[in-house]
Amino acid sequence: MRIGVQFPTTEIGTDIAGIRDFAQAAEELGYDHIRILDHVLGADPQQHPEVPHFAYTHESVIHEPFTLMSFLAALTSRVELATAIIILPQRQTALVAKQAAEVDVLSGGRLRLGIGVGWNPVEYEALGEEWHTRGRRCEEQLDVMRLLWTQNVVNYSGEWHRISHAGINPLPIQRPIPIWLGAGSSRGPAPPASVMRRIARHADGWFPLFPLGDPVKEAIEQVNRHVQEAGRDLTTFGIEVRFILAGKEPEAWLREAHAWQELGVTHLSVYTSGAQFTSPQQHIDAMRRFKDTMGE
Repeated sequence: MRIGVQFPTTEIGTDIAGIRDFAQAAEELGYDHIRILDHVLGADPQQHPEVPHFAYTHESVIHEPFTLMSFLAALTSRVELATAIIILPQRQTALVAKQAAEVDVLSGGRLRLGIGVGWNPVEYEALGEEWHTRGRRCEEQLDVMRLLWTQNVVNYSGEWHRISHAGINPLPIQRPIPIWLGAGSSRGPAPPASVMRRIARHADGWFPLFPLGDPVKEAIEQVNRHVQEAGRDLTTFGIEVRFILAGKEPEAWLREAHAWQELGVTHLSVYTSGAQFTSPQQHIDAMRRFKDTMGE
């Protein structure tokens, strides 16, 4: 199981030295990847009663992920940079393909692009994209991006995309860049079967957000069945979970990590936020404690 760490963007804020120290510490401690979240805009919950839940608001500091990854690429040499997730359907597909290719080039082939459809219609409205078709558009977006990453000249005509004999340059080092899909919520049930089939058909891996327990076990078994039904090699399909440290003792960390591994989880991202830390060093210390606990 590959162990990474989630970048604590809302808690580190705009502390440039802290961002540098966190990324370099993650690499020096032997973490395999840094996981980065995405929101272009934060909405004011008091002005949007139609949205039932706000994980992030206009007061949350969230760095633009491609810019942040370019910065982190220059500060590190080995650690993988993974988005979890880029909200793809609210963005222009060719532009995302170009940005991702550039990060892959500048990092030496260290990008893993996690994408999803998002939960906040306020962002879609502000970015001028349609909320209700986001799932179906996402499937076409994945096809278009993979073409742009692997062909010098693309000629494509789909339901939502038209590319007339054009391409991006430079192409990424990874051709294509790995694409993982995020779906599921820590507050709700497993994604519908249509979403699970989309993950199995189109993604190189899956980011579930469920806590450890029977629902996530059933969901993992379900997506694995869909991967096999799609005629794909299950050994090349990844599953990454978020591992929350706050509120647990090291002994519980060990039990939970082993339980995830037994379920077939291939990647784990340590989540150091939520413990009321006030400095980047506290996040670094938490990363170090977890590594010491795991004996790595």
